[in-house]
Formats: sequence, C-alpha cells, structure tokens
Amino acid sequence: MKKNRVIIPTALGEEPVGKLLKQYATPAIIAQTAASLYNMVDAIFIGQGVGPYAISGLAITFPFMNMAAAFGTLVGVGGATICSMLLGQKNYPMAKRTLGNVIVLNSIIGAVFSIFSLVFLDPILYFFGAGEQTIGYAREYMVIILAGNVITHIYFGLNALLRSSGHPREAMMTTIITVIMNAILDPLFIFVMNTGIRGAAIATVISQMTALIWIICLFSRKNEVIHFEKGIFRLHPRLVKDSFSIGLAPFLMNFAACFVVILINNTLKKYGGDLSIGAYGVANRTAFVFIMIVMGFTQGMQPIAGYNFGARQMDRVFEVLRKTFLCALVTLSFGCLLGWVCPRFICRFFTSDLELLDRSSVALRYMLSLYPAVAFGMVIGNFFQSIGKPVRAIFLSLSRQILFLIPLILVLAPSYGVSGVWVSFPISDFIAAVAAVLLLWQFRRAFRKNPESVFRKTK
Repeated sequence: MKKNRVIIPTALGEEPVGKLLKQYATPAIIAQTAASLYNMVDAIFIGQGVGPYAISGLAITFPFMNMAAAFGTLVGVGGATICSMLLGQKNYPMAKRTLGNVIVLNSIIGAVFSIFSLVFLDPILYFFGAGEQTIGYAREYMVIILAGNVITHIYFGLNALLRSSGHPREAMMTTIITVIMNAILDPLFIFVMNTGIRGAAIATVISQMTALIWIICLFSRKNEVIHFEKGIFRLHPRLVKDSFSIGLAPFLMNFAACFVVILINNTLKKYGGDLSIGAYGVANRTAFVFIMIVMGFTQGMQPIAGYNFGARQMDRVFEVLRKTFLCALVTLSFGCLLGWVCPRFICRFFTSDLELLDRSSVALRYMLSLYPAVAFGMVIGNFFQSIGKPVRAIFLSLSRQILFLIPLILVLAPSYGVSGVWVSFPISDFIAAVAAVLLLWQFRRAFRKNPESVFRKTK
C-alpha cells in the first residue's frame, strides 16, 4: 500500500524573510481584519437594530470577551509558538502532540469558565459596570455566548495552530467563514426573526461552530505533519508547562485588558453615565480594527521568528522583527490620521443617536491620538513571545495597561472626569513604547556580547 507523503515545512528557514512575511502576514491580516469587522458587525447591527443602550450593554460584555480570549490564548498561542519551534528543531512527533494537547486543555478551561460565569452572571455583570438600563441586554447576550464558549476556545486554539504549522491561508479562510456567516445571520436574527441582542450572540456561536468543523476537517488530513491520530490527546507535562509559560504573556495581556475595561466602565458610569460606556464601546471597537491588523503582522512574524530561533538563525529573526515593526508603524499611523480627521463619520456607522455620536467621536479622537506608539509595545512584545522569552513578553503585555493606563485613570479621572479617562490612553501608549524599546535594546546588547545567552529559557 502506498503511504501518504508527509509535508514538512522547511521554507521558514530558507525563503527570503520579506517574502515569507508577506506570505504569512497577508492571510493573517485579512483574517484579523475580518475578525475585527466581525466584532463591528455585531455592534453596528445591535446599535441600529436594538438601540443606544444595547450598545452600552454590549460594551459591558467586553471584560467577559477579554477573559474568554485570555484563557483561549493561554493554550492556543502558547501551543502554536511551541509548535513552530519544534518544527524548526525538526522534532515532528512532539510537534504533532501539540494538536491533541491544545484541544484537551481548551475544552477543560472553556467548560470551567462557562459554568462558573453562568452561575454568577448577574453579580459579575454589575461588577463590570452594568446598570439597570444595560443589565438586561448584557445578560441576554452573554448567556448564549457562554453556552458556546467551549466551541470558541477550541476554534481559536486550533486556528492559531493551523497558522503555525504552515497553513496561513487556511487559517485566513477559517476566519473569513465566520465573518461571512455572522454578517448573514446577524440581520436575519435581529431584524427578520426579531430576536434582539440574543440574535447577535446566536449568530456568533453558529458561525464559530461552522468554522471549527472546517478546521477539524483540515487537521484530519494524513499527509500533514500535524494531524489527528491515536495517542496525541494524552496531556504531555512538558508541552503543557511550556505552552502555559509562553501563552502566559498574551493571557495576562487579555486578562489585564479585562480589568482595564472594568475600571473604565465603572469610571465612565460614575462621571458620564451609561452612554459614556457606549461611547467607549464604539471607540474601542473602531480602534480595535487597527490593532487586529497589527496582530496580523505579528502572527505572520511568529512562525518565522519561532522557526528560525529554533534553528538559531538570528539574522533572519532580527530581520523579520524589523520588517514587522515598519508595517505596524504605518498601519497605526493611518489609524491615528483617521481618528483626527473624521471620527464623527466613523461613529455614524454604529449609531444615529446624537448624544452617543458626540461622545463617541471625542473618545475615538483621544484613543487614536498617539496610536503609532502602540507599534513598539505590540511588535516587540510579540517578538519576545515568538522566541520563547516569557518574562519580557509578560512585562510588555502588562506595562501599557496595568502599570501605566490604570494609574493614570485613577489620578486623572477624579479631577477631569470623562476627559481624564480619554487622555490617559495616549499618555500610557507613549510610556509603554519607551519601555519596549529599552527591553529590546537590552536583548540586542546581550546577544552581541554572548550570542548563546539568548537561547536560555529563563530570559
């Protein structure tokens, strides 16, 4: 019997870096842009079809979404990075086991998270900043989202692994499937079936379930290095430990974002009311589009940097870092320009309520005013994550939000109210950029003095 030919990805260590970054980043950018539009579609249909307080209710759920993403990336991003490095080391049996470990861990974490959240849903939502006018909307949305949370966790984890195992286009198509289905189902459930904000949640779960089925089919192909087979679902202590260690950086970043949103929601509720929370929701979803594009670049960088770091080809590692940073800087500079030139035009897509429109425009202008500085922290932090340096990655993940943004809000909001919240964003962006540059300079300096030192896992 003729055996299936196993496809082993070696181009990551041989092809020109610019060509590889284009090859891997383009699908990731399309996928991430589609994912950000996916979130915007929900907000647009909810804002136009349900009302301005439904937008505020949706904004209340941001911490939940960040927490779910945090636990998903703890396993998914960590497993994907480990997979890239194992492929670079040509350790194919262990790379294959990452697939089963990602599924098992995401299933366990997703189920525990859903059960706990559903039991204490109302107290959690009030803690997140919900009021009497928004709690109903937030509850209706989250009950359905949490019911499908295991699907969401496995979907995001396997999509990250798909990209790292040499299939960026398939990962892109998976995300596009969810976007197209969500864009079709949202108006169907909200306007035709009159299910309100619940319809948006149902559309989200169905879309992700469809994408997960597609990914499972892709990983069932026997001619791939990473595919389903007997024995890969037993948890491997080393893989679990390394995945958690590397995935801790994006986990803490998302978890920190959760508490930042809680603080912002409660501060805005205190000084500006429920509509100010809605304004933050509109501005945050718009700003997130540019962040997701940069995430596409960093996701394209990840397998290239991880593979070549595993192969100890540091010239290629630093080259992909430089090229990724330039792409991120251009992207966020464009976002900054739009934020200053036409914030009101952008916010009109979400709402026709004049008061919410005014507040959203001000929030968007402030939040995007120093956006180019975010490129430093995002790219450098993801660079350290990609080469298995969790300490530096964790610090950069936490610095912008926990070390800088939260203290600024606590200091400025009592004196300047809602404006104090908005102005905290550009100040923290700048300080975090300086910290990222200093850490990268230290890493490069250590490499020039002793190249072998950068391969120590403890750094």
